[in-house]
Amino acid sequence: MDKKDFTIVVIGAGGVGKSAITIQFLQNYFVIEYDPTIEESYRKQVIIDSETYLLDILDTAGQEGYSAMREQYMDSGEGFILVYSIIQRDSFTKIQKLKDMILRVKDEEKFPMVFLGNKCDLEDQRLISKQEGFKFAQSSKCPFFETSAKNMININESFYECVRLIRQYFSEKGDIDEEKKRKKKRKYNCSII
Repeated sequence: MDKKDFTIVVIGAGGVGKSAITIQFLQNYFVIEYDPTIEESYRKQVIIDSETYLLDILDTAGQEGYSAMREQYMDSGEGFILVYSIIQRDSFTKIQKLKDMILRVKDEEKFPMVFLGNKCDLEDQRLISKQEGFKFAQSSKCPFFETSAKNMININESFYECVRLIRQYFSEKGDIDEEKKRKKKRKYNCSII
Protein backbone atom coordinates (compact mmCIF):
# COMPACT_ATOMS: atom_id res chain seq x y z
CA MET A 1 0.00 0.00 0.00
CA ASP A 2 1.55 3.31 -1.10
CA LYS A 3 -1.04 5.73 0.28
CA LYS A 4 0.52 7.81 3.05
CA ASP A 5 -1.90 10.71 3.47
CA PHE A 6 -5.12 10.14 5.36
CA THR A 7 -8.14 12.23 6.31
CA ILE A 8 -9.27 11.72 9.91
CA VAL A 9 -12.56 13.24 11.08
CA VAL A 10 -13.05 14.00 14.78
CA ILE A 11 -16.77 13.85 15.50
CA GLY A 12 -19.13 13.93 18.48
CA ALA A 13 -21.60 16.11 20.40
CA GLY A 14 -20.85 19.71 21.33
CA GLY A 15 -18.66 20.28 24.39
CA VAL A 16 -17.14 16.78 24.59
CA GLY A 17 -13.60 18.02 23.92
CA LYS A 18 -13.09 17.33 20.21
CA SER A 19 -11.11 20.54 19.68
CA ALA A 20 -9.15 20.07 22.91
CA ILE A 21 -8.17 16.53 21.81
CA THR A 22 -7.23 17.73 18.32
CA ILE A 23 -5.15 20.71 19.57
CA GLN A 24 -3.47 18.51 22.19
CA PHE A 25 -2.49 16.02 19.46
CA LEU A 26 -1.26 18.74 17.09
CA GLN A 27 0.44 21.15 19.49
CA ASN A 28 0.76 19.45 22.90
CA TYR A 29 -1.37 22.23 24.34
CA PHE A 30 -4.59 22.12 26.36
CA VAL A 31 -7.26 24.64 25.36
CA ILE A 32 -9.04 25.80 28.52
CA GLU A 33 -11.88 27.94 27.15
CA TYR A 34 -14.70 26.33 25.17
CA ASP A 35 -15.39 28.03 21.86
CA PRO A 36 -17.86 26.05 19.70
CA THR A 37 -16.22 24.90 16.48
CA ILE A 38 -17.90 25.21 13.10
CA GLU A 39 -15.23 23.27 11.26
CA GLU A 40 -11.44 23.42 11.48
CA SER A 41 -8.96 21.61 9.30
CA TYR A 42 -5.37 20.82 10.29
CA ARG A 43 -2.38 18.95 8.87
CA LYS A 44 0.28 17.03 10.73
CA GLN A 45 3.09 14.75 9.66
CA VAL A 46 3.63 11.79 11.98
CA ILE A 47 5.78 8.68 12.12
CA ILE A 48 3.83 5.57 13.07
CA ASP A 49 5.40 2.10 13.04
CA SER A 50 8.47 3.53 11.23
CA GLU A 51 6.30 4.93 8.41
CA THR A 52 5.71 8.64 7.71
CA TYR A 53 2.12 9.80 7.21
CA LEU A 54 0.54 13.14 6.44
CA LEU A 55 -2.73 13.52 8.31
CA ASP A 56 -5.52 15.89 7.36
CA ILE A 57 -7.55 16.25 10.56
CA LEU A 58 -11.03 17.69 10.42
CA ASP A 59 -12.38 18.96 13.74
CA THR A 60 -16.14 19.12 13.26
CA ALA A 61 -19.06 21.03 14.76
CA GLY A 62 -20.96 19.21 17.48
CA GLN A 63 -23.99 21.47 17.51
CA GLU A 64 -27.15 20.27 15.79
CA GLY A 65 -27.35 23.45 13.69
CA TYR A 66 -24.45 22.17 11.56
CA SER A 67 -25.80 18.69 10.92
CA ALA A 68 -26.23 19.43 7.19
CA MET A 69 -22.43 19.39 6.82
CA ARG A 70 -22.17 15.93 8.40
CA GLU A 71 -22.73 13.73 5.36
CA GLN A 72 -20.19 15.74 3.39
CA TYR A 73 -17.35 15.20 5.87
CA MET A 74 -18.47 11.63 6.51
CA ASP A 75 -18.13 10.99 2.81
CA SER A 76 -14.60 12.43 2.66
CA GLY A 77 -13.30 10.87 5.89
CA GLU A 78 -11.01 7.85 5.69
CA GLY A 79 -11.02 7.30 9.43
CA PHE A 80 -13.10 8.62 12.31
CA ILE A 81 -12.48 9.43 15.94
CA LEU A 82 -15.85 9.42 17.70
CA VAL A 83 -15.71 11.33 20.98
CA TYR A 84 -18.11 11.35 23.91
CA SER A 85 -17.68 12.81 27.37
CA ILE A 86 -17.77 10.41 30.31
CA ILE A 87 -19.73 13.10 32.20
CA GLN A 88 -22.37 13.66 29.50
CA ARG A 89 -24.82 10.76 28.93
CA ASP A 90 -26.41 12.16 25.76
CA SER A 91 -22.98 12.47 24.11
CA PHE A 92 -22.57 8.69 24.48
CA THR A 93 -25.94 8.08 22.82
CA LYS A 94 -24.93 10.47 20.03
CA ILE A 95 -21.76 8.60 19.02
CA GLN A 96 -23.81 5.42 18.68
CA LYS A 97 -26.02 7.22 16.15
CA LEU A 98 -23.02 8.81 14.42
CA LYS A 99 -21.38 5.40 14.03
CA ASP A 100 -24.49 4.09 12.27
CA MET A 101 -24.65 7.20 10.09
CA ILE A 102 -20.99 6.80 9.02
CA LEU A 103 -21.57 3.17 8.05
CA ARG A 104 -24.67 4.18 6.07
CA VAL A 105 -22.88 7.01 4.24
CA LYS A 106 -19.88 4.77 3.51
CA ASP A 107 -22.16 1.85 2.60
CA GLU A 108 -19.94 -0.45 4.66
CA GLU A 109 -20.48 -2.89 7.51
CA LYS A 110 -17.17 -1.87 9.12
CA PHE A 111 -15.01 1.22 8.67
CA PRO A 112 -11.93 2.64 10.48
CA MET A 113 -13.30 4.17 13.69
CA VAL A 114 -11.92 4.71 17.18
CA PHE A 115 -14.17 5.52 20.15
CA LEU A 116 -12.96 7.93 22.84
CA GLY A 117 -14.49 8.46 26.26
CA ASN A 118 -13.01 11.88 26.99
CA LYS A 119 -12.56 13.77 30.28
CA CYS A 120 -11.44 10.73 32.27
CA ASP A 121 -9.70 13.21 34.59
CA LEU A 122 -13.20 14.11 35.91
CA GLU A 123 -13.70 10.73 37.60
CA ASP A 124 -15.85 12.20 40.40
CA GLN A 125 -18.42 13.41 37.81
CA ARG A 126 -18.46 10.20 35.72
CA LEU A 127 -21.84 9.10 34.27
CA ILE A 128 -20.63 6.48 31.76
CA SER A 129 -18.51 3.67 33.15
CA LYS A 130 -15.37 2.52 31.37
CA GLN A 131 -17.01 -0.92 31.01
CA GLU A 132 -20.01 0.61 29.23
CA GLY A 133 -17.76 2.40 26.73
CA PHE A 134 -15.64 -0.69 26.22
CA LYS A 135 -18.71 -2.90 25.72
CA PHE A 136 -20.11 -0.57 23.03
CA ALA A 137 -16.74 -0.41 21.24
CA GLN A 138 -16.36 -4.19 21.45
CA SER A 139 -19.84 -4.76 19.97
CA SER A 140 -18.91 -2.33 17.17
CA LYS A 141 -15.54 -4.07 16.68
CA CYS A 142 -13.70 -0.77 17.19
CA PRO A 143 -10.83 0.23 19.48
CA PHE A 144 -11.69 2.21 22.60
CA PHE A 145 -9.68 4.62 24.72
CA GLU A 146 -10.56 6.73 27.71
CA THR A 147 -8.81 10.04 27.18
CA SER A 148 -8.04 13.29 28.90
CA ALA A 149 -7.11 16.18 26.65
CA LYS A 150 -6.20 18.10 29.80
CA ASN A 151 -3.73 15.49 31.07
CA MET A 152 -2.62 14.17 27.63
CA ILE A 153 -3.94 10.65 28.37
CA ASN A 154 -4.24 8.36 25.31
CA ILE A 155 -4.38 11.28 22.85
CA ASN A 156 -1.52 10.25 20.55
CA GLU A 157 -2.40 6.58 20.97
CA SER A 158 -5.94 7.12 19.70
CA PHE A 159 -4.83 8.97 16.55
CA TYR A 160 -2.10 6.41 15.88
CA GLU A 161 -4.59 3.57 16.23
CA CYS A 162 -6.91 5.31 13.77
CA VAL A 163 -4.04 5.52 11.25
CA ARG A 164 -3.32 1.80 11.72
CA LEU A 165 -6.99 0.99 11.09
CA ILE A 166 -7.06 3.13 7.93
CA ARG A 167 -3.84 1.53 6.70
CA GLN A 168 -5.25 -1.95 7.31
CA TYR A 169 -8.59 -1.06 5.69
CA PHE A 170 -6.98 0.24 2.49
CA SER A 171 -4.54 -2.65 2.39
CA GLU A 172 -7.38 -5.19 2.60
CA LYS A 173 -9.54 -3.20 0.19
CA GLY A 174 -6.62 -3.08 -2.27
CA ASP A 175 -6.24 -6.85 -2.03
CA ILE A 176 -9.96 -7.28 -2.75
CA ASP A 177 -9.80 -4.86 -5.71
CA GLU A 178 -6.73 -6.67 -7.10
CA GLU A 179 -8.49 -10.03 -6.80
CA LYS A 180 -11.51 -8.64 -8.67
CA LYS A 181 -9.20 -7.39 -11.45
CA ARG A 182 -7.49 -10.80 -11.71
CA LYS A 183 -10.83 -12.61 -11.92
CA LYS A 184 -12.07 -10.19 -14.56
CA LYS A 185 -8.85 -10.62 -16.56
CA ARG A 186 -9.10 -14.43 -16.39
CA LYS A 187 -12.72 -14.26 -17.46
CA TYR A 188 -11.84 -12.45 -20.69
CA ASN A 189 -8.46 -14.05 -21.29
CA CYS A 190 -8.98 -16.30 -24.27
CA SER A 191 -7.05 -17.38 -27.31
CA ILE A 192 -8.15 -17.98 -30.90
CA ILE A 193 -6.34 -20.85 -32.60
